[in-house]
Amino acid sequence: MDFRGRKVTIMGLGRHGGGVAAARYCALAGGIVTVTDLADRTALAESLAALRDVPIEKVTIGQHCEADFSTAHIVVVNPAVKPGDPHIELARQAGATITSEIELFLNACPATVIGVTGTVGKSTTVAMLAAILQAAGRRTWLGGNIGHSLLADLPRMRSGDIVVLEMSSFQLHWLDDAARWPKAAIVTNCLSNHLDWHGDWEHYAASKRRLISHLSTDSVAVLNPHDAEMRRWRSEYQNAKFCPEPLETMPLLRVPGEHNQINAACAATMAKQLGVDDKTIAGALASFTGLPHRLRLVTEIAGRQFFNDSKSTTPAATIAALNAMDRPTWLLLGGADKKTEWSGFVESTVQGVQGVVVFGSVSGKLYELFCRVDEVSRKPFPRFRCDTLAEALACAWQNSTAGQAILLSPACPSTDQFRDFAHRGEEFEGLVQNLQVD
Repeated sequence: MDFRGRKVTIMGLGRHGGGVAAARYCALAGGIVTVTDLADRTALAESLAALRDVPIEKVTIGQHCEADFSTAHIVVVNPAVKPGDPHIELARQAGATITSEIELFLNACPATVIGVTGTVGKSTTVAMLAAILQAAGRRTWLGGNIGHSLLADLPRMRSGDIVVLEMSSFQLHWLDDAARWPKAAIVTNCLSNHLDWHGDWEHYAASKRRLISHLSTDSVAVLNPHDAEMRRWRSEYQNAKFCPEPLETMPLLRVPGEHNQINAACAATMAKQLGVDDKTIAGALASFTGLPHRLRLVTEIAGRQFFNDSKSTTPAATIAALNAMDRPTWLLLGGADKKTEWSGFVESTVQGVQGVVVFGSVSGKLYELFCRVDEVSRKPFPRFRCDTLAEALACAWQNSTAGQAILLSPACPSTDQFRDFAHRGEEFEGLVQNLQVD
């Protein structure tokens, strides 16, 4: 894409680097760049500071102006922008090209790209696969939805390199059919999620499926056979491989849970397709220590273990975390509401935990659901409602005993009270370290 002298609107600067990387990339390529975001300057302070050395033509903060879209030649849309946004439709009607940060990268990338998506497990799976490939001596780049834009790294990439790219349903939705799609793919699972953004399950599943449907006939897709949706896709895509591929020695993972065994199997299967031997795969997986805010043991105080699983923003992820626990557990649950279906989750949770403390915007709805479980079973179930994470932790601390665990695995987004899941996890770890022991 030629940006020289063309008006480029970056819609959604954001705070996670993608918008900043896209603005820098387009401006340095000769584009006349406008940045526009609904957030205020305080929220965007770090992102704006990162662009001080970049020739940006215009910055619109706190609103979107129609002129930034009706006169644009190219609009780079943040993946969080919902389908059907009127400003995007305005730009389309004016003849603008609609693209995204991930599409800019893919179209310019000389390396082989492995796309990884899924409702849960995709971040851990991309990190595992990258670790295996690096252990095998392959020149590997890790980025995408895991939080790192690779646009700035393009000049250093070569055709023999491998890019492991985490891709969300939002990113897949905005990726054009004519883009340079990944050459291989892993899908860890496909479960109901982000229905507030997608509108319904069909739209969500179709967005995930785009990663598979755009593979060429000689490409490889690794699918998790334990997932019902993956089994349906497998019957329609003959080149798909089911994990696990057998290893001579399957390592004992340092990250707990059956879900991480599945993530490891997905990564191992793809690595074998890329020519990595079993010994290297097993060694890399055995050394993998996990990612921040994903079922991380923070500390043990007065016989209680504290786990930070703030990245779990779906019921499925929280159930996976609970299944990995080996002691009675108090669950800290809640956050922003995204039209999640809770009924089956609540029933499963009651069977597997010592008690639940709900907090955040969704706490009223969740507390009501846990009360209904009591009415049906006629057995008292320890459940408490708090406003904040700090209050929820204090409540769990007061009601727990030695030999138990306190697990932050919220099953909800963090955006009602925190910048993102990392901010929530950091806050939790700080609160844990400040607990007063009698």
